[in-house]
Amino acid sequence: MDFYEDLREKSSILFPGVMVAILVAITAQFLADHYATPAMLLALLLGIALGFLGQEGKTVPGVAFAARSLLRLGIAFLGIRISMTLMSGLGAPLIALVIGAVILTIAFGLLIARFLGHKWRFAFLTAGSVAICGASAAMAISAILPRDERSEERLLFTVMGVTVLSTFAMIAYPILANALELSSLQAGVFIGAAIHDVAQVVGAGFSISEQTGDTATLVKLIRVALLAPIVLVASLLIRRYASQPEDGIRPPLLPGFVVGFLAFAALSSTGMVPPAITEFFSQLSRWFLLIAIAAVGMKTNLKQVLSVGGAAIALIIIETIFIGAVVLIGIYYLT
Repeated sequence: MDFYEDLREKSSILFPGVMVAILVAITAQFLADHYATPAMLLALLLGIALGFLGQEGKTVPGVAFAARSLLRLGIAFLGIRISMTLMSGLGAPLIALVIGAVILTIAFGLLIARFLGHKWRFAFLTAGSVAICGASAAMAISAILPRDERSEERLLFTVMGVTVLSTFAMIAYPILANALELSSLQAGVFIGAAIHDVAQVVGAGFSISEQTGDTATLVKLIRVALLAPIVLVASLLIRRYASQPEDGIRPPLLPGFVVGFLAFAALSSTGMVPPAITEFFSQLSRWFLLIAIAAVGMKTNLKQVLSVGGAAIALIIIETIFIGAVVLIGIYYLT
């Protein structure tokens, strides 16, 4: 009986904040459906507008819960999209190109950040989100980084940056692909490997042709599949080499959301999961991430986010250009 009373008490505390985050996410999705604007960006902006709800009042515990726990669930469920059998159809050289571009972009970001005055945490956050899967990767990487008073501001800036750049790329990259006279396969690999967020990859790819859209989506899933191993390796390195975080709490050796991601990916790869179940968990993942980013917006001070400066903007733009250039060069030599 004590367990149920405790659960009821915790639920009543979390309910107001979680419901506010859910309503913001629903509103963002409604506006995105009607005005062709990324839902993730709208959820961020609406969350920022309601920032007072994450700072004081009865909604604070629920907003914090949505920003942390629902985020991890969303990332874990993201693994259901991954199927190793499906990816093998792309061919080893192009798969190697995509993996190489991801690793090189992260290494490049860590290197170039020093010249722009940023430390490794912000460099890994931006480079990882650019290289892997945009906002989802940013939130996953942020969860394993040692925390300080600027952690949420850096996360919010990165999510905003990759979302805006993805939206721009969704328009510009199909034009570039046509100007370079890329084939459907080449254009699909370029778009899938160089645009950050899944939704914009799909939009850009299918705006060229169905084959390009299918290829772009497949390539993007390969990048998403790299999320778990990169986060796992980074978590191990951070625990071993990074200085003690200010709050004294070190990231877990093996984050639970990474275990969940790998478990769902393994289950999907068996081919035994009905399409309806895959679609259900895929949509659940998308909604949890949307709710979480709305909550992150409510918890963040916009003035601090905007204070990151021109060097931070330059860093994320340079990383975006870098991965696009690497992929184009690889396509030229491999196809």
